[in-house]
Amino acid sequence: MEEIKTKFINGRGGFYLFDNKEQLGEMIASIEGDELTVHHTEVNPKAEGKGYAKKLLQQMAEYARQNHLQVIPKCEYVHTQFKRHSELYADIWKMGTK
Repeated sequence: MEEIKTKFINGRGGFYLFDNKEQLGEMIASIEGDELTVHHTEVNPKAEGKGYAKKLLQQMAEYARQNHLQVIPKCEYVHTQFKRHSELYADIWKMGTK
């Protein structure tokens, strides 16, 4: 069963997806003030096509909302999803940033 762990130490960290204790994906991010910058999203090639990147995105968005953070999507995947589904992320997207 998949599990996503959120870990930030001194503003650096991210969201890590595990399945049976094996890390299969990660979304690397940093927090400074009220901004969460997403730098990179990666899923292990053997786990591609299972929606893991989307699950990481959903966890990140939930975390941003719970912690009143504005997201700067430097990661191409996140930026693309924010543009494609702007109505879902308008409340957390720091518009004009990438």
